[in-house]
Amino acid sequence: MKIYSKISMKKIVLGLLLLAVLALPVVTLAQIGGDPPTISTDLETIGEKIANAVWIVFTVIAVIMFVVAGILFITSQGSPEKIATARQALIWGVAGIVVAILAFVIITVVTNIF
Repeated sequence: MKIYSKISMKKIVLGLLLLAVLALPVVTLAQIGGDPPTISTDLETIGEKIANAVWIVFTVIAVIMFVVAGILFITSQGSPEKIATARQALIWGVAGIVVAILAFVIITVVTNIF
């Protein structure tokens, strides 16, 4: 008996996405530290580290979002409802990227002004 008959493909994809989301904090914390890791009390440095960590997490989420949208397009098999769902996922992914870029630009402008 095949293992795929007992475990649905949706559960496998959901498990992989959950694993990726749970691994994000570990990857982000690994990117923040210096060599050797130092603790800074400078507000600008802390802001830059937080912004960089958020940007890394956002990038990973954006890639996952587009992969999911691509999987939805591939598995739609010409069904208009599934294509509409995949198109909505793609549109929301692009909207999320635009909002994140605007937020990052606003943070950069405010940091440079002060």
